[in-house]
Amino acid sequence: MEDAGRHFEKGAPLERCYPLYEALDSFLFGSNEKTKAAPHVRDSIDLKRIMTTVLIALIPCTFMAMWNTGYQANMVIEAMGLGGPDGWRGAVMGAVGCNSSSLISNLLHGSLYFLPIYIVTMLVGSIWEMLFNLIRGHEFSEAFLVTGLLFTLSLPPSIPLWQVALGVSFGLVFAKEVFGGVGRNFMNPALVSRAFIYFAYPAQMTGDYVWTAVDGVSSATPLGQAAAAQIGQTMEAVSFSWMQSFIGTIPGSMGETSTFACLFGAALLLVTRIAPWRVMASALIGGLLCALIFYIQGSETNPLWAIPPHWHLVMGGFAFGLVFMATDPVSAAHTHTGQWLYGLLVGILAIMIRVANPAYPEGIMLAILLGNVFAPLFDYFVIQANIKRRMLRHG
Repeated sequence: MEDAGRHFEKGAPLERCYPLYEALDSFLFGSNEKTKAAPHVRDSIDLKRIMTTVLIALIPCTFMAMWNTGYQANMVIEAMGLGGPDGWRGAVMGAVGCNSSSLISNLLHGSLYFLPIYIVTMLVGSIWEMLFNLIRGHEFSEAFLVTGLLFTLSLPPSIPLWQVALGVSFGLVFAKEVFGGVGRNFMNPALVSRAFIYFAYPAQMTGDYVWTAVDGVSSATPLGQAAAAQIGQTMEAVSFSWMQSFIGTIPGSMGETSTFACLFGAALLLVTRIAPWRVMASALIGGLLCALIFYIQGSETNPLWAIPPHWHLVMGGFAFGLVFMATDPVSAAHTHTGQWLYGLLVGILAIMIRVANPAYPEGIMLAILLGNVFAPLFDYFVIQANIKRRMLRHG
């Protein structure tokens, strides 16, 4: 006790002595640290409330991720006459059975794939966050809770857990922590984590193999079916209706299939003014215009050019990326004009990569990462133009 008293008498800050307590206190209550740099200096809403609101907005996508993953797996098991999934998941599902018409069965089955990925993401990511926070003397930030959930939702259910650990480690360390931590990353860490897995281990992230959570069974997403179609039969090759794709009852990455669920999140983020509406609007306009140009022009060699513009909104992760990734308050543009330019670039690039380059039919990830790189440049030119205009106005 004497040593402890002398330690406090020297003025050592409490968080240095009890970092875990400080992290828990910050998460449950609040922080006495003041934000001194962009982009969070905006109004009375602090970082905690911003991230909490985003987590709430992600609840519909999380629900659909678990339900649809289980629904797709249960349908395959029923169609093939299997008794259930292999391994420990089969033992768990034996209690309720694999019934695609049962809400409980679908949720339980889907959670057996979603939760292990989410737990590994949060466990490995928390270790990195704690390590860098201890080195820098920072307190716990709720931003990682959003990053971890976004990363999990962007993954297929069949991905190996060791790849999940590698992906989140790369994204957090090289896209966030090396630049100073929260508020200083120039790219979205969740997208960088996914991109690392996408290019390092493409067999688990692309193709037919990854989309059904049943061992030895493969199926294709609507976007994959369209890419493999013959010329003139693009939409005929898609075995799902537009409404199925809109609701999200299709194969795909766990949280990206439902445009309907993304709309709930978009409404909350726009009403609370957490997400910039200019980014969403401009990305939507840019994507639709680019898709319309391809659709009108047509192609004799690429079936993806024949996809109608409204179909692009419900295929792949376009809606999920537009609502939750492109609107990241750190890596997106901050000026009003810059947000319009940034959103247009993301929307146009997403459809251009998807349609003009069949090797990467899911273009929203690459489009947002490229948009993150150009966002500071947009803001710079907008600010410089404002400075010149004011100098001319006031002599």
